[in-house]
Amino acid sequence: LVLLLFNDGDEHSYKYIKENTGIEDLTLRRTIQSLALGQVRVLKKRPKGKEVEDDDIISFAEDFTHKQMRIKINQIQMKETPEEQKECSDKVFVDRQYQIDAAIVRLMKARKQLSHTQLLQELFTILKFPVAAIDLKKRIESLIEREYMGRDEENSSMYHYIA
Repeated sequence: LVLLLFNDGDEHSYKYIKENTGIEDLTLRRTIQSLALGQVRVLKKRPKGKEVEDDDIISFAEDFTHKQMRIKINQIQMKETPEEQKECSDKVFVDRQYQIDAAIVRLMKARKQLSHTQLLQELFTILKFPVAAIDLKKRIESLIEREYMGRDEENSSMYHYIA
């Protein structure tokens, strides 16, 4: 879409491209970076620099040549913001909770009765991702509340599977 604008003229401002394409600001900046600053430079940007600013002038690179008829232009990856990183880690944590719950229930179903330390040791070997003992304890408490398993009345560190 951005490249089609250059059929009308060889040079456009960032604002003009934004108005005529209707592409969201961050996406357009990343697209222009891919076209002007990537490995295959179809466009030129003035002033030179890595970031695309509102007052930059984008022009078609008339001296551009490539040995292939079709070329693939990879999108430049933007760095994740701290909010995106937190959102991503929260989603991963929620997904892992279900995996932890399933692993605990499978173990308890197979063994019927386990001590707290045995359960934690086996969970650490079964689970393929790093997990804190505190998180495992929270998941065990959650399963006890939902009556998938229960504590032994005489020994509070012993768990029983409830069918």
